[in-house]
Amino acid sequence: MLTIHAELVAIESGKLDRANNPLKNAPHTAACVTSDEWTRPYPRSQAAWPAPWLRQHKFWPSVARIDNVHGDRHVFCSCPPILES
Repeated sequence: MLTIHAELVAIESGKLDRANNPLKNAPHTAACVTSDEWTRPYPRSQAAWPAPWLRQHKFWPSVARIDNVHGDRHVFCSCPPILES
């Protein structure tokens, strides 16, 4: 949370772009970070390891955001009903 707050402060102060920043583009997949082309205005290291402890304990998401926050706001369960078990 402290790292996220620091990134928010950097956006507010103008050090990071408001539209193209690590928070807007998160999560960064392994494929994204290791690709040959990096066109973002912040370093790959900030995208991949925003906190120092992540260098040894990183979870790489398999996909980036598919539909921005729609999936977060419209959660649904695709599990079969318990009675069908």
